Amino acid sequence: MAELHFFTGTMDSGKSTLALQTNHNHAARGRIGRIFTTHDRAGEATLSSRLGLTHAALEVSTDFDFWRYVVDTLTQGGRIDYLICDEGQFYTSEQVDQLAKIVDELQIDVFAFGILTDFRSQLFPGSARFVELADRMNVLQVEALCWCGKRATHNARTENGAMVTEGDQVVVGDVEDRESDPADPADIAYEVLCRQHHRRKLTAARAKAVSLAPDPLPFG
Repeated sequence: MAELHFFTGTMDSGKSTLALQTNHNHAARGRIGRIFTTHDRAGEATLSSRLGLTHAALEVSTDFDFWRYVVDTLTQGGRIDYLICDEGQFYTSEQVDQLAKIVDELQIDVFAFGILTDFRSQLFPGSARFVELADRMNVLQVEALCWCGKRATHNARTENGAMVTEGDQVVVGDVEDRESDPADPADIAYEVLCRQHHRRKLTAARAKAVSLAPDPLPFG
């Protein structure tokens, strides 16, 4: 029986690498699939891993219809055994519903990959819908680490090195440093943090500049 799988973890936990590996494993057994992504760090219509691996993909816009695409492909004589859907957090709830329908009605496996929460620690609508509908939800075992060495659980956005908690939910960036875009004076980047340091807004850069004394006791 086909299933809807959702693989999740923080940034830098190997989701895209696993997506590429999953595609390789199925293709090596003669299965025919399609790869989808959106807002990938490497640009449009590309699935990329921070390890340097890339693969051509179909770009998912907000009005893309997975059900229509698959039905049209099958009607025209094409073959689809599985779908690889990276950056699933950016999909709309309706698109996730379409993927579930593809699994149930067409018996095509769907392997989706995405982060759960944004830089404000709030669920992405797409990820929330995957959690609600997935047959299997898998938390990646490759743990990203906060600068302090603890397991990273939160995704932080920084502008010019300072952590921010307000702004548009979707702004493409990476956990690696990049040069500022002349059209965007704020250098947007991302960093994974443990809950404690996300709550304190204590990024790696700020930690180097301030004392790391513990919080005072809550009584005098």
